[in-house]
Amino acid sequence: MNEPRRATTAFILVTVMLDMLALGVVIPVLPSLIAEFNAGDLGAASWWGWLFATVFSGIQFFFAPVLGALSDRYGRRPVILLSSFGLALDYVLIALAPNLWWMLAGRAIAGFCTASISVPSAYIADVTPPEKRAAAFGMIGAAFGVGFILGPLVGGQAGAVDPRLPFWIAGGLTFANFCYGLFVLPESLPPERRARFEWIKANPVGSALLIRQYPAVWALIAVSALSYLAHDSLPHTFVFYAKARFGWDSQMVSYGLVAVGAASVVVQALAIGPIVKVLGESRALFFGMAMGLTAFVLYGFAWAPWVVFFAIAIGAFWGVWNAATQSILSTTVDATEQGRLQGALASMRAACEVLTPSIFYGAFAYGISVGPRWAGAPMLVSAALLALALPFALQATRNGAARSTQPASA
Repeated sequence: MNEPRRATTAFILVTVMLDMLALGVVIPVLPSLIAEFNAGDLGAASWWGWLFATVFSGIQFFFAPVLGALSDRYGRRPVILLSSFGLALDYVLIALAPNLWWMLAGRAIAGFCTASISVPSAYIADVTPPEKRAAAFGMIGAAFGVGFILGPLVGGQAGAVDPRLPFWIAGGLTFANFCYGLFVLPESLPPERRARFEWIKANPVGSALLIRQYPAVWALIAVSALSYLAHDSLPHTFVFYAKARFGWDSQMVSYGLVAVGAASVVVQALAIGPIVKVLGESRALFFGMAMGLTAFVLYGFAWAPWVVFFAIAIGAFWGVWNAATQSILSTTVDATEQGRLQGALASMRAACEVLTPSIFYGAFAYGISVGPRWAGAPMLVSAALLALALPFALQATRNGAARSTQPASA
C-alpha cells in the first residue's frame, strides 16, 4: 500500500473511531437524562428509551441505502463529511433540548446520518486491493471497538459532572472530525466509476433488487442477517445474565464488558489479516462462525465465571466472519455499486436492531423464570441463529460467491 493510500485508510479508521467514541460517550447518560425529563419515573423513561432506539433504527433502515446510493453517485467524501456535520448538530440539539420531543428529533437526525456505518466501508473497498480487504475491514471493526471502549468511560466521567456534558463532548469531537476531513480527506471514487442515482434503487426494496442481480450473494446476505441478529444478545442482556447467573456487581460486569471489547479489538486489528491469508476467505468465514457458535454455547451453559472469560476469548475470533464476508461481497458486487451494497448491509443491520430487544429480553425473561441456571437462554438463541446460518454459508461457497485465496505455503 503506497503512502497516500495508507494515510487515507488511517483517516477513515480515525473517522470511524471518533464517530463511535462520540456515540459511546452518550450511552451512560442518555437513560438518566430521559428519566430527568420524566421526574425520575423509570417506567416512563424506559418507554421513551425504546421509542428513541426504534426511531433511530427505523430511520437507519430506510435511509442507509439512500446514503450508500448517493455516495455511488456523488462520491464518498461529501457523504462522509455531511454525515459528520449532521451528527455534530444532533448532539448539540440534544444537549440544548428543552424536552423529550426535541431529543427525539435529535435521534431522528442521527438516524439520517448513518454514513459512519456504511460509506467508510465502501471507501475502504475503493482504495484497498481485493486481497487485502479482509484485513482492512477487520481494522474498521477494531476502530469501532476502540470507540465503544473509550466512549462509555469518557461519558461516565463527564456525566457525573453534568448529564448534558457528554453530548457537548460528542458534538465537539464529531465537528472536529468534520473540519479535519474537510481539509484532509480525498475522494476515493473517480467520476468514471460512478453510477446514476435512482430513487427506485435507493431504498430497502432497491437493496433487495441489488442482491437479486447477484444470485450467488443472497446466501451471504442471509448469513449476515442471522449473524447480526445473534450479535445483540450480549449488548442487550449481558448485564442481567451476569448478575442473575453469578451475582456479579457492576464493577465485575464492567470488567467483563471491557474484556469483550478489548479482545475483539486485538483480534480484529492484529489477527484477521494473517488468518484470512492462511485459510482463505471461505474457510475464514467458517472459522469465524464456528468460534462465535462455540462462544455462545459456552456463555449459555457457563458453570463458573472463568468459563465466561474463556467464552470472551473464543468469541473475539467471531469477528473474522464479518471481515471475510465483507471482503467477499465487495469483490462480487460491481465497483459502481459498493455504496449501495454497504447501504443495504447497514439497512439490514438496523432492521435487526429493531427486532433483537424483543427476542433477547424475551428469551432472558423465559430463562430466568425457569431458574438462574437458564439465565444464558439469550446466548443459546444466538448459538441457534449461527447454526441456522451455517447452511447458507455452505451454499454460498458451493455457488462460488465466496472466492478463496490460496492458503499460504508451509
